[in-house]
Amino acid sequence: MPAARPTALDAFLLARRTFLAGERVDMSALAAQLGVNRVTLYRWVGSREKLLVEVIWSLASQTLKNEIRRTRKTGSDRIVTIVGRFVDATLSNPGFSRFLADEGELAMRLLTRRDMDFQPRLIEAVEKLLGEEAKAKRIDLSADLHDVAYTMVRIVESYIYLDLITGEEPDARRAQAMFRLLLR
Repeated sequence: MPAARPTALDAFLLARRTFLAGERVDMSALAAQLGVNRVTLYRWVGSREKLLVEVIWSLASQTLKNEIRRTRKTGSDRIVTIVGRFVDATLSNPGFSRFLADEGELAMRLLTRRDMDFQPRLIEAVEKLLGEEAKAKRIDLSADLHDVAYTMVRIVESYIYLDLITGEEPDARRAQAMFRLLLR
């Protein structure tokens, strides 16, 4: 039986494995490994940047889901714990660490600009968490939930990219302290 032809999903999964292994996601190498030409690969995924955003979002959303399942806290403690652990998991991910070290400017551009679609999805996920706690009356925020979620995501970004921004060592505990301050 002939081997199945590769698909866009195969390209995504290979890029994800490559990223998680701490290797650079290179479009020529992916195309060669899949046995397709670069034009086909680009037609499937749009661009290297779009592919990276999708790979990183798949990891980020899974991390958030895992942390949501893992925590038993409620109210602001739940939000601080989930988002704080998300920052810690991001910083300790070997693939993401390599990506930051080797392509930090690109990482910041892809993950902090609205038009790249990573940041809006992260804001939406945090806003959903805030909304769940507000609806259950376990938090009472005097600001718009979207604005609070946006601010929390900017804090996430600030502490994940701390080394690139200020030269300081990133530290999830510092981000958690800011989340606590914001949500009290």
